[in-house]
Amino acid sequence: MPTLPRHDGWTIGRAVPLLAGVFVLVSTLLAAAVSPWWLVLTGFVGANLLLYSAVGWCPATLLLQRLGVPATASCTTART
Repeated sequence: MPTLPRHDGWTIGRAVPLLAGVFVLVSTLLAAAVSPWWLVLTGFVGANLLLYSAVGWCPATLLLQRLGVPATASCTTART
Protein backbone atom coordinates (compact mmCIF):
# COMPACT_ATOMS: atom_id res chain seq x y z
CA MET A 1 0.00 0.00 0.00
CA PRO A 2 1.53 3.36 -0.99
CA THR A 3 2.18 5.87 1.74
CA LEU A 4 0.88 9.41 1.53
CA PRO A 5 3.29 12.35 1.42
CA ARG A 6 3.84 14.07 4.74
CA HIS A 7 4.05 17.83 4.96
CA ASP A 8 6.63 19.39 7.24
CA GLY A 9 5.07 22.41 8.90
CA TRP A 10 2.71 25.12 7.78
CA THR A 11 3.20 26.95 4.52
CA ILE A 12 1.38 29.91 3.04
CA GLY A 13 -0.45 27.56 0.70
CA ARG A 14 -1.87 25.66 3.68
CA ALA A 15 -2.39 28.66 5.98
CA VAL A 16 -4.46 30.83 3.60
CA PRO A 17 -7.38 28.36 3.30
CA LEU A 18 -7.19 27.71 7.05
CA LEU A 19 -7.50 31.43 7.84
CA ALA A 20 -10.28 31.80 5.29
CA GLY A 21 -12.25 28.94 6.85
CA VAL A 22 -11.88 30.40 10.33
CA PHE A 23 -13.00 33.85 9.17
CA VAL A 24 -15.99 32.45 7.28
CA LEU A 25 -17.14 30.44 10.31
CA VAL A 26 -16.68 33.37 12.70
CA SER A 27 -18.44 35.86 10.42
CA THR A 28 -21.33 33.43 9.85
CA LEU A 29 -21.77 32.98 13.60
CA LEU A 30 -21.61 36.74 14.13
CA ALA A 31 -24.16 37.28 11.34
CA ALA A 32 -26.55 34.85 13.01
CA ALA A 33 -26.02 36.20 16.53
CA VAL A 34 -25.34 39.93 16.11
CA SER A 35 -26.07 41.45 12.71
CA PRO A 36 -26.41 40.30 9.10
CA TRP A 37 -23.85 42.94 8.16
CA TRP A 38 -21.15 40.47 9.25
CA LEU A 39 -21.83 38.62 5.98
CA VAL A 40 -19.87 41.39 4.27
CA LEU A 41 -16.76 39.87 5.88
CA THR A 42 -17.72 36.48 4.43
CA GLY A 43 -17.95 38.03 0.96
CA PHE A 44 -14.58 39.73 1.42
CA VAL A 45 -12.99 36.41 2.39
CA GLY A 46 -14.54 34.74 -0.65
CA ALA A 47 -13.21 37.46 -2.94
CA ASN A 48 -9.74 37.04 -1.47
CA LEU A 49 -9.89 33.28 -2.01
CA LEU A 50 -10.81 33.86 -5.66
CA LEU A 51 -7.90 36.28 -5.99
CA TYR A 52 -5.53 33.81 -4.33
CA SER A 53 -6.60 30.97 -6.60
CA ALA A 54 -6.33 33.11 -9.74
CA VAL A 55 -3.00 34.86 -9.17
CA GLY A 56 -1.47 33.15 -6.12
CA TRP A 57 -1.54 36.33 -4.05
CA CYS A 58 -3.90 37.94 -1.56
CA PRO A 59 -3.49 40.35 1.39
CA ALA A 60 -3.18 37.40 3.79
CA THR A 61 -0.05 36.21 1.98
CA LEU A 62 1.68 39.52 2.71
CA LEU A 63 0.85 39.18 6.39
CA LEU A 64 1.97 35.56 6.52
CA GLN A 65 5.26 36.41 4.77
CA ARG A 66 5.96 39.14 7.32
CA LEU A 67 5.25 36.66 10.11
CA GLY A 68 7.88 34.35 8.63
CA VAL A 69 5.66 31.59 7.26
CA PRO A 70 7.55 29.86 4.45
CA ALA A 71 6.11 29.95 0.94
CA THR A 72 6.95 26.29 0.26
CA ALA A 73 8.07 23.32 2.28
CA SER A 74 9.68 20.05 1.41
CA CYS A 75 7.30 17.15 1.00
CA THR A 76 8.64 13.85 2.29
CA THR A 77 7.20 10.38 2.08
CA ALA A 78 6.33 8.80 5.42
CA ARG A 79 8.03 5.46 5.95
CA THR A 80 6.65 2.78 8.22
